Amino acid sequence: MVGERLAAGAEITGPAVSVFWHLGELGEGQEWRVTFRTAATTRDRLAGRIRELHPWDSPEVTATPVEWCLDTYADWVERTTAAPE
Repeated sequence: MVGERLAAGAEITGPAVSVFWHLGELGEGQEWRVTFRTAATTRDRLAGRIRELHPWDSPEVTATPVEWCLDTYADWVERTTAAPE
């Protein structure tokens, strides 16, 4: 995702133990969490790419709005994820 400029950066954490319901059964497994840093203008393309690549039918893809950040950080994310000119 970063290489495709859909995200300015990514933080990968895990593995973590996950407990969940799937197809009417209680399951448990390992999961990794990836936090992508992207712009609002790129979010839908990033989500679409995740859906293309993810092995699950319904991967957990959510967005956390940024209430505030340094201008330089916001500029970096916007520049990094902007379509090439």
